[in-house]
Amino acid sequence: MDYLEGLFLGKLWSDTDFENRKHVGLFVLYGLLTDCVALYSYMFGRTVLGIGSFGTLHFALFLLLCAASPFICFRYYRMPFWGKILVLGEKALQSYLVLDLTVNILLPRLTVKSADLQTFAIDYLNKTLETYTDKFAGSSGSFSTVIGVLAGGLHVVLMVLLWLVAAIVIPGIVYLIYRFIQFCWDWLMNVLIIKRFIPVRR
Repeated sequence: MDYLEGLFLGKLWSDTDFENRKHVGLFVLYGLLTDCVALYSYMFGRTVLGIGSFGTLHFALFLLLCAASPFICFRYYRMPFWGKILVLGEKALQSYLVLDLTVNILLPRLTVKSADLQTFAIDYLNKTLETYTDKFAGSSGSFSTVIGVLAGGLHVVLMVLLWLVAAIVIPGIVYLIYRFIQFCWDWLMNVLIIKRFIPVRR
């Protein structure tokens, strides 16, 4: 329970030390989850739990939940157990909407159709190897083909690794940006409204 409280409530409303620890594994897992959901939709043309169909209503709901979040969370530790579950459920819904938005942003960037993916990969490999072979043809003599293939292969491997890293890091960055904006809003509402006009939250 403490872990979920730290994860969803954040530093401002939580008593846990979640924010003071490093969560690289969680960051990577979130990126992998986003990639798996996006890849499933890309390959099969179907959504997972509606993720990837972010629309106007989703956006309006997301803004409403973000705006209401500080007023929902500030009395968390004075709520009964069922109230805490509802609050954590609201925060989980926000995270779901962020995931939905992220997948919805990623999918249009996959411009190659899934059916053409193998052809695209082979063409990219062939063009890269040909480019490097031609580059070394004038300076490496009879070894130009070997050196070109090695250099081109290294280039392809590095590009694949770069794509994989970006696929993991970018969704995590989007989620961290959401967390930062939400924290700033919560802090502002806490200072301007909650502490001034509402009794102590705990």
